[in-house]
Order: sequence, then structure tokens, then C-alpha cells
Amino acid sequence: MATLEAVRQVLSGALPRLGCFDLSFSKVNGLISVQSGVNNTRKSSVCAQVHKHSRISQDRRRKCAFQARNGVFHGKNDVSRLNSMSCKCQKAESLTGATAEDQHRDLLVDNSDKATSIPPNGITSPGINEFEVDQQLKHEKGGFGSNGKPATAGKHKDFTQKVRTNSIEDEAWKLLKNSMVYYCNNPIGTIAANNPSSTSTLNYDQVFIRDFIPSGIAFLLKGEYDIVRNFILHTLQLQSWEKTMDCYSPGQGLMPASFKVRTVPLDGDDFATEDVLDPDFGEAAIGRVAPVDSGLWWIILLRAYGKCSGDLSVQERVDVQTGIKMILKLCLADGFDMFPTLLVTDGSCMIDRRMGIHGHPLEIQALFYSALLCAREMLAPEDASADLTRALNNRLVALSFHIREYYWIDMRKLNEIYRYKTEEYSYDAVNKFNIYPDQIPSWLVGFMPSTGGYLIGNLQPAHMDFRFFSLGNLWSIVSSLATLDQSHAILDLIEAKWDELVADMPFKICYPALEGQEWQIITGSDPKNTPWSYHNGGSWPTLLWQLTVACIKLNRPEIAAKAVGLAEKRISLDNWPEYYDTKRARFIGKQAQLFQTWSAAGYLVAKLLLANPSAAKNLVNEEDSELINAFSCMISSSPRRKRGWKKQILV
Repeated sequence: MATLEAVRQVLSGALPRLGCFDLSFSKVNGLISVQSGVNNTRKSSVCAQVHKHSRISQDRRRKCAFQARNGVFHGKNDVSRLNSMSCKCQKAESLTGATAEDQHRDLLVDNSDKATSIPPNGITSPGINEFEVDQQLKHEKGGFGSNGKPATAGKHKDFTQKVRTNSIEDEAWKLLKNSMVYYCNNPIGTIAANNPSSTSTLNYDQVFIRDFIPSGIAFLLKGEYDIVRNFILHTLQLQSWEKTMDCYSPGQGLMPASFKVRTVPLDGDDFATEDVLDPDFGEAAIGRVAPVDSGLWWIILLRAYGKCSGDLSVQERVDVQTGIKMILKLCLADGFDMFPTLLVTDGSCMIDRRMGIHGHPLEIQALFYSALLCAREMLAPEDASADLTRALNNRLVALSFHIREYYWIDMRKLNEIYRYKTEEYSYDAVNKFNIYPDQIPSWLVGFMPSTGGYLIGNLQPAHMDFRFFSLGNLWSIVSSLATLDQSHAILDLIEAKWDELVADMPFKICYPALEGQEWQIITGSDPKNTPWSYHNGGSWPTLLWQLTVACIKLNRPEIAAKAVGLAEKRISLDNWPEYYDTKRARFIGKQAQLFQTWSAAGYLVAKLLLANPSAAKNLVNEEDSELINAFSCMISSSPRRKRGWKKQILV
């Protein structure tokens, strides 16, 4: 009811309106459609309100303007077509007061008139002129002596390296902006990959929620806020849309895994077209798995938008507040589980294929904790939210205690598990989850350094997944789910095991890979997740940005800088692959998409943060003093008193 009321308020003008939402909503073959100017006889296109004498010619021009690969309108080269369109729909409220054309012109600067050099990979890197480089070198202090010979060869090398680095950044921005998708003449997101030479796109021509996060943060750090604002508000409209698979509908708060912008003919008009959003909640996904992490990332990005832009009006909107509450209610719903962690199926996060992470994977718990903190910060104080806020605070305390106490492993803890007694029945049991010491894998004994540690991948009764999952550990640092000491220990381990976790290209998504019979049983002999490939020990450049945020938070940026420098040696020459294969990441992934958007975006976010470390404060969650106090009380209480702690918890 709250969602319907919010929509009615938007349509009636009681609330700020988003671009094309001065309109009416309808459903076309299960797609979200937005139309304006509805009268008693016929519907008009959302972007086709024109004079009668020019209606046909302009509608034809509109139809041409939306021609694009696989029906998705994106890319810099289409901007001129947009400017000639007859679209009159209102743009989302601009923070700067600039027009839609001004914003698009700022976002997509065409560098084609600049002299360029063509690198070996065939990608044009704008703004690099060899003559200008030579001239700059000649004017560098100490660059050349009076005899015309180089005074310092090292400076020439350093300058050349700097120029090459700038070239890589320019290339990454070009890839990112050419992947932009437009809806109603407004940027709404970025497609997953934009390989012009690929004939098979699968679903990489869609806008994925999790994939857009580094893209959105890159735009925020660059001061380009509109695309993130549009993304947040348009995906919010998809949240409450009808989603059904085999006659069953999941919770209303579920956010889609991805969506696609389609241009379809307008009913009753042979010439006019309209844009529709086609969301996928998992009904079409491989394995038909619902994306648990989408809603959590959405909340995290919403907070980052407010922090970076200073525009808090978006998070204060009634429909946005309702969307936050719907996600929280879905996550905080009571169930049969005894643990405060979220129980999910395999493949419900970045690792979206069968990899043995069903249960309580660390990645989901870290994102869950971060989303709870972000939501608590953004929820408007009101009586109706009191119960929700109380449940949120209770879960934060329980979740932080559970992860810090039971997921943490270092040499001391490993030795403790090695000496565990089993089949204990008491409130004072040391081996609470009945873990058998024989579960300790042989690789872990050599992998665990004398200093350092990490959070294990999963914990269930009689089962500990000892694999190192990068995103879960890095985001536990960013969100303060891990303690300060644990956070530093995680980075200590990364430094100590650099050859295993980074090697020739950052960053291993998990370590080690499943091999042999274990791979056959756990993955079902998945041909894409073969050992040291894809999600099974593959190396993903997009993880650079999470690593950078974590390192800057702990004032250890040199670790991230080292990883970024390593990536710069290859990532551009390799055409921005999705992932790398083999133990040392020597090969481009055998099924990796090239020109992968979030590979470029992850690199850009890392570079922007290293150049301006203070911006990282907009992305991290600092530890709450109230949570620390409640956590301390839980540790000092007796087992029987722990059963009653919920009555005394934060209000």
C-alpha cells in the first residue's frame, strides 16, 4: 500500500517527479512502459509529442535515433542523433540546473578531433600527440642539456610512463561512456560489456545492478551525478513490478538482477515508438537464481550518491524510503534459521554459478551488514519505522558478533580448531558448530602466514568453508564488519600471499580453486568454472576498486597502488577482459568478454581514489560506538544470559 501511495503522490504532483514520470505507467508484455499525453482516443509516445504537420517525419527520425546493437541505445556516436530527436520529455531534476543536452555534452566529450596514437590493441586513446610529448620533454626542467642530449634518461622514462598511464585512463573513460544506456533521452546505466567485434552478446548487453556499482561510483567521483540518480530512481520503479516464475512470486522488495532498454512500436501508431524497461529478476538467468545482492548494492549506492553529491532529496523521497523499507523487511523477515546471517542459495551474488557457497556466504553477509548501516543512516525518523529500526539494530549487533567470533581464522584459531573436541552438548561448548578437525584442508597449513588472517567463506553446522573469498573480506574491511585488528590482519595476509592472490593480475575472486573430484561434485563439472578460471579461482580486475577502498581506509594505499600498477601493464593491451585464467593470471579468460565495463570502471575508481584518498570516506562505514558497546556486553555475558540479550538491545 505504501508503494501504491507513493506512486499516486508522484503522479498527482505531490512529490518531485523523475524525468518521464509526469506520466502514466502501463505494462506491455511484462515490460515497464511510460507514456505521456494520454487522451480518450489513443496513447502518445513518451518522447514523441510533436506538431501534426511534422509528426511523420520526426517519428521516423526518432525511430532511426534508437537504432543500436541488439536494440540497446548506447554510445558516444549516438549523441548527435539524440540531439535531432523530437523527444520533449522532461529531464530528471538536475543538481546543477543544466539542460539535458548540456549534461550529455559534458558526459560524452568527443575527442575525435584530437591527434591520437593507436596502441597495439587497436583502441584509440584520445589526446596523445607524439609531437606534443616531445615538446613537453624538451621543456621539462633538466630534460635536455645545451648539447641537445638528454640530461636525465630516467625523467624521460618517467614522463613516458605517465603519458601511457593517462592514455589508459582516457581509454577506460571512453569505454565506460560508450557503454552508457539511455532511456527517454537520459542516461540510465551502463551495459555489462561493449565489444564491437563480438557477435554473441548473451546477456552482456543488459544493465546489471551489481555491475553498475563501480561505474556509478566512477561517475560520482568525477562529479557526474545525473546517471547515478536516474539509475537509482528507475531501478526503484522495477522493484515492485510483477515477477513470477512457475506461478510463484518472490518478495516484493526484491530488486532485479538486470534490465534492458527496449524500443518498441507504440500501439495504434505505425511510426511512433516508445522506450520500455525489461527487468530480469532471475526468471531468465542461468540457473534461475534470484539476485540477493542487488538490493543490498542499491542501498549502498544510494548512500554514496547522497554523500558524494550532497543531494539528500533523493533518499528523502517517499518512494525511496518505501523502497529501502521493502528491502529491509525482506532481509529481516523471520525464518527457521538460528543464525543472524542471511541464508541464501548458491549463485545469488557475484559468484552466480554453482560454487558451493549456498548457506551463509561471507560476501552476502558483508554486503548485508553494510546495507543495514547505510539504511539506518538514511531512514527518516518516524513512529512507523520504530519497530523496523529496532530490528535493524538488533541484527547489526548479532551479525557483527557472529562474523567476528566464528568466521575469523588465523594461526591461533586454526590450531584451536585442530584440537577441537566434537559432539559437545552444553551452553558452554567450545566447538559450537560441531566442526570436525579433519575438515582442515592440507593447503591451508601452508597458506596461513604466521601474522595475518582472514574471514572464512561460509559457516554451517559441521561445515566450515576455509576458502579465501576476496570480495567478502575486502568489504568486511570497508563496512567495519571486521574489527580494526582483523582488517589489518587481512591486508597483512594479502601482502604475505601476494603471489597466490594477485600474481600477474589482481585479484583472485577466491583461493584456492576447486580441483579434481571436489570440482566435479561441488560445481557439477561446470565447464565454465574449471580450476583457476572464472569464479573458480579466476582473477577479476574489477576487484581493484574494493581493494583500494579497503587500503585507503586503513591508511595503507601503497598496497592498492602496487596492484593498480600491475594491472596497467596488461589490462589495456588485453582489451579490458572480464577475468583472467591460470594460477598466476597469465591467460585472458577462455570465455571472458572483452571490453568489460566494470573492469574499466574498477580501474578508474581505484585511480580516482588513489589521486584523492579523502573521497573514500563517502564509501566506507565507520564503526558505531553503540555497536561496540553492545558487542562488548555480549562477549562478557554468560551463555544463559545471552539467550535474553535481545530484550536489552539498542532502541
